[in-house]
Amino acid sequence: MSRISTALRPALAITALFAMTSASHARDQITIVGSSTVFPFATTVAERFGKNTDFKTPVVESTGSGGGLKLFCAGTGAGTPDITNASRRIKASEVELCAKNGVDEIIEVKVGYDGIVLANSRKADVISLTRKDIFLALAKNVPDGEGKTKPNPYTTWKEVNPELPDVKIEVLGPPPTSGTRDAFVELAMEGGCKKIGWIKALKKSDKSAYKTLCHTIREDGAFVEAGENDNLIVQKLEVNPAAFGIFGYSFLDQNSDKVQGSVIEGSEPTFELIADGDYPVSRSLYLYVKKAHIGVIPGIEGFLEELTSEDAYGEDGYLADKGLIPLTEEESEEVLDAVANLTPLEL
Repeated sequence: MSRISTALRPALAITALFAMTSASHARDQITIVGSSTVFPFATTVAERFGKNTDFKTPVVESTGSGGGLKLFCAGTGAGTPDITNASRRIKASEVELCAKNGVDEIIEVKVGYDGIVLANSRKADVISLTRKDIFLALAKNVPDGEGKTKPNPYTTWKEVNPELPDVKIEVLGPPPTSGTRDAFVELAMEGGCKKIGWIKALKKSDKSAYKTLCHTIREDGAFVEAGENDNLIVQKLEVNPAAFGIFGYSFLDQNSDKVQGSVIEGSEPTFELIADGDYPVSRSLYLYVKKAHIGVIPGIEGFLEELTSEDAYGEDGYLADKGLIPLTEEESEEVLDAVANLTPLEL
């Protein structure tokens, strides 16, 4: 018997069947949307699952974390996705949206960790940055030296920091719907922003102004929204060695012959340093499952078992080979317990 199926009580299956009337007839294939960062991991699990079971291979789409959660929270039924991936944790406002639309039981699966890299072509030199450098290079407004702000005047990295190269600031990154963008803004931009004394103090006196200042990326061409396709960013960096790109560590790992990660706060974006927590721009990756669809759309239990199997999820699993940073043993046990018991998320 499946280690998950014991948690699926008959009442739940009946409720789900009534809630989704014709879903089991309308669709017999799992649909997954969400994060472009989690996309290659979810795709790999989906392919293994389809190959090794009698179920159809799940359909996985890269829509961005925010876009995926919006689709996921639109309601239950065959016309909505069963699972969404996210490169950040679901927000309270998204949980509320889900509940408003009848998605009131969500299972959270913490998949692993990932570092966010600021990478450039191997044809160029590796650059060493602080988070303050990143904030000053990419923020819409920056300190004017008198306790106020001004529109970002910096056009080269050297203007940001005399120790950096005299190269035009040109960074290709994800759109606002991306979890990678959310995490980069929080970890790198805000991480550098609060290094400035009066701005750090602003967080206590005016949290809204603090967040606007630290989280707003410039729109004058120095930062270029390159969509949700991280592979496209890699291709553009190959063509333009002066540019930098923002994406997850796994894409750096899979394209290490073409691009290299910048050193941030003296730490390289390596598997070991991200796993140890030494790399400062790292985040958790998630997968969210609609509990009402389990037992109605066939194969969801089996897909979760494949995802959390030792072969996939373990320290030496095939997802680690793809660049995913595994959870600690203690964290992994918590996730396995939540999945086995189909425990709904509580924020």
